[in-house]
Amino acid sequence: MRGEYSMIINFTLNGRPVSRDLPPQKRLIDVLREDFLLTGAKESCGEGECGACTILLDDKAVHSCLVLAGQLEGHRVTTIEGLAENGELDIIQNAFVEHVAIQCGFCTPGMIMSTKGLLLQNPDPSEEEIRIALSGNICRCSGYVQILAAVRDAAKKLREVAKT
Repeated sequence: MRGEYSMIINFTLNGRPVSRDLPPQKRLIDVLREDFLLTGAKESCGEGECGACTILLDDKAVHSCLVLAGQLEGHRVTTIEGLAENGELDIIQNAFVEHVAIQCGFCTPGMIMSTKGLLLQNPDPSEEEIRIALSGNICRCSGYVQILAAVRDAAKKLREVAKT
């Protein structure tokens, strides 16, 4: 039954169409974590400054703490949980593991989703373009060296896959 301050919102979540009765002002981070039990996106700052909550909205990296449920109608949302297929990690996820670009892991889902968004738009980014794409993500544990290496490696591997 619809609540007084809610609306039916239809969108695609990790490749599957979904329909939910939601308050339009509810933040996407809360929709993901509370309504769909997808906890990969983390809330840290709640102000779009840290990137821990980054997801893809129509293949563009956005901070889910700044997106409202009412903005989701007809759009595609991809979370870190939506990257793996058939139990196999995505190329980007594997690159982060291979390069030990994961320390405490809190920022990792957001870093990976920012990387995914970048590589969907630009499969051969320069070092500067990688740094700019990740500039909305804060990692308190690393010096970003392994993260940058993982992004470069993932870009290279994705280009190789695209050639085949």
